[in-house]
Amino acid sequence: MNRYPPLPPEISDKIAQARRLERWTLFWLMTIIVVMFLVMGSSQAMQAAWIEDTLSLLPPILFLVAARLERMPPSAKYPFGLHRIGTLAFALSAAALTLMGGYLVYDAAVTLIRQEHPTIGSMELFGTEVWMGWLMVGALVYSIIPPVILGRKKLAIAPDIQDKVLHADADMNAADWKTGVAGILGLIGISMGFWWADAVAAGLIGLDVLKDGGRNLRISVAELLDGAPRKLGSDEMQDLARRVRKGVDGAPMVKLREAGRYLHVVIGDDESLLPNPERAKELVGEEDAWRVVTLSVASGKKPL
Repeated sequence: MNRYPPLPPEISDKIAQARRLERWTLFWLMTIIVVMFLVMGSSQAMQAAWIEDTLSLLPPILFLVAARLERMPPSAKYPFGLHRIGTLAFALSAAALTLMGGYLVYDAAVTLIRQEHPTIGSMELFGTEVWMGWLMVGALVYSIIPPVILGRKKLAIAPDIQDKVLHADADMNAADWKTGVAGILGLIGISMGFWWADAVAAGLIGLDVLKDGGRNLRISVAELLDGAPRKLGSDEMQDLARRVRKGVDGAPMVKLREAGRYLHVVIGDDESLLPNPERAKELVGEEDAWRVVTLSVASGKKPL
């Protein structure tokens, strides 16, 4: 039996809209990945952009999985349900972004140190010899347009449904123009004889990915450690505890933590929730009594 409180109709509608946007994102990203792969050649900036686009598949996939499972009813294996799957999805997205950003920066730095010169050839197109770099520029322009449009739509929804995975994905989509512009400038630099422009562009793409990944990783770690709820896209805490105290006259200590988009609210300090050693032994046995740090007993009464 599912005992989660019903979602307001406007929230359900926006979650459904977010799902549709993420499905469209997967479709457009797949077309972009194919186009970029066909023309990327040996350009490091193009390879970095292609890797970033491929990695961009992860957040929408994780969002769709989390949105499907987060309200599944509790079971014997998962007695608290699966609403914390949103937290796990956010952490995985952030870790993948951070690792990939670090790799791209490292690879670009090695290329610059070794002074490896990229070679971009030409191909015959409709009877005319065309430098592959111009085809790459066209692919980069195409790779910018769908994610930027979809990212802006997601940013408008994410605050209403309090979804960090969607917000992180939207940030990445909306910032794709930076990746595209950096790649285009790198290719133009090569055409002008600046061999290092390609590696510099790849490094800038990596730094942008690393910055987003690092910020999201810090927020996701705080959420995994039951930290106070953070604002979307920021390390700043939400001022929700004050609202709870205001709503409950003379409330003792108030603690909140997030599980995906949902909140767990505890009214009372640790001392009032900690069972005495004898009670803990009765509940779980003497060997495991030390593991019991809080005890909450449902009384059948409505919460304060």
